[in-house]
Amino acid sequence: MEESSNVIDPNQAIEILGIQLVGLSADNGKRILITIIFVAAVVALHYGLMAFSDWIQRRCNNERIIFWLRQTIRMITTGLILICVVSVWFDNPTSLATVFGLLTAGLAFAMQRVITALVGYFIILRGKTFKVGDRISIGGVRGEVIALHFFHTTLMEMGQPPSGPGGEGEWVRSRQYTGRIVTVSNDKIFDDPVYNFSGDFPYLWEEINLPITYNADRTRAENILLSAARRHAISSTEIDDDILKEMQHRYNILKADDIAPKVYFRLTDNWLELTVRFVTKDHGIRELKDTMSREILEALDQAGIGIASATFEIVGLPPLQVRYDGNPR
Repeated sequence: MEESSNVIDPNQAIEILGIQLVGLSADNGKRILITIIFVAAVVALHYGLMAFSDWIQRRCNNERIIFWLRQTIRMITTGLILICVVSVWFDNPTSLATVFGLLTAGLAFAMQRVITALVGYFIILRGKTFKVGDRISIGGVRGEVIALHFFHTTLMEMGQPPSGPGGEGEWVRSRQYTGRIVTVSNDKIFDDPVYNFSGDFPYLWEEINLPITYNADRTRAENILLSAARRHAISSTEIDDDILKEMQHRYNILKADDIAPKVYFRLTDNWLELTVRFVTKDHGIRELKDTMSREILEALDQAGIGIASATFEIVGLPPLQVRYDGNPR
């Protein structure tokens, strides 16, 4: 009875049911088997280490440590797989150099964006552009970073304020979650600016505008705005001294007197615009501004100060004359 499979020489192709499998010899089959076993072992190791990182996360509530631990696990397991493939399939240094040169040339031409995204990943890590948990704006998307991978970054999208740019970002007209998960390629850091709202300095400057008429009590209105800001804004004593020193050391742009609330006046054709500027935390801004706005409105009502607007009120009509020509129609 004729054998179903046959191998005459380790370097010759394997025959199954009399059909010769091109490119598959005993030597290649052995290499494929070893590669599959090794890759499966590394993948199992990867999931085991990720489970270990989850166990650490439940006991250590430090996002920075967990972030770097997971990135290290991904790089180690990826490196082990590459070493395995190179060691099993390229035991000849000459052939390895030739294949490496051809692959490099081909990848540089056909996978430019992919390579750029991979390079962007390492620049993000090395340059500390952002990390998981930061609120950023990249590629026209504003959101909180929930995952960072070799080729893309995953964001929990946040809406834009009414004064922000239009487009998909105005799904929710505030800096709150929209519920949409957005994936952005890491190569965007080379094309667009990256705005980080909570990286080195987890505080933001915010403003509330109040238009009043020119005959209103502007001093009283200014005091109302300052009182509300001082009750709810962040003072210089509440900010960690280490954060302030680090910002002053790295950028030399922040001073303690820049944090105190202040009201600015602006003259317009229709009204006097008062703008109170204050510092707040990078989270919970909408709730804070809502509370401040309610208190400001109540205080303005008590002071008898109205908010100016561009509406018109018709207070009277000129006399009308009606003439009847006697025609029944």
